Amino acid sequence: MLELSPVMPVVVVDDVADAVPVAEALVAGGIRVIELTLRTPVALAAIEAVAAQVPEIVIGAGTVTTPDEAKQAADAGAKFFVTPGCTDRLLEALFASGLPFLPGAASVSEAMRLAEHGVTAMKFFPAEASGGVAYLKAIAGPLPGLRFCPTGGVTIKNAPEYLALSTVGCVGGTWLTPRDAVAAKDFGRITELAREAAALR
Repeated sequence: MLELSPVMPVVVVDDVADAVPVAEALVAGGIRVIELTLRTPVALAAIEAVAAQVPEIVIGAGTVTTPDEAKQAADAGAKFFVTPGCTDRLLEALFASGLPFLPGAASVSEAMRLAEHGVTAMKFFPAEASGGVAYLKAIAGPLPGLRFCPTGGVTIKNAPEYLALSTVGCVGGTWLTPRDAVAAKDFGRITELAREAAALR
C-alpha cells in the first residue's frame, strides 16, 4: 500500500456522481490509489461505484472507526482500510477482514502497541499537529522497523520533507481533490494536482 504512490489522496465525496470522475481524474494524473473517507452518507455508494467502474485505481476506505464500517466498506468493494486511531475491537475486525490496513497512531505507545500485534505500517495522524517531520525523526531510532503514512496537515509544500524520511512510505493528502474543485466538477484541476503529486518521488 505504501508503495503504490508517493501521495495517497484523502477524498471526501458529497455527491456519489462525483466519485468516478474524481477517481478517473486521479488516474489521468498518474495516481493509482485513493482513500475515500467514510465521512458522508454517500461514501459507501461512492466506494462501490469506483470499485466497479475504475479498475485502474486501488480503492480504500478511510476514517474507518468501527468493525461495522469495516465490513460495510469491504462489502462495497474497498481493497484496504485506513483508520484515524485503533481500538482492540477495530484491530480484531481489521485482521479478520483479510484486507490490508493502515491503523492510525499518534504516539510512541500507540505505535508500539500496534507493533506488538505485528503491524509495521501505520497512518501517522494528525501528522502536523502531532509533531510532524521532527517527531518522526525522533522516534525512528527506538522504532526502526515501523513505516508510516503521515496524514493531517500534509501539503504539496511539506510533503517532500516527509517523503525524504526512510520511515515514510507515502503521505496522505486532501489537497489533490479540493472540495471546491469537486463541487465545480473541475476534474481537470484534480488531474493537474495529481500529476504534480505523482512527480514528488
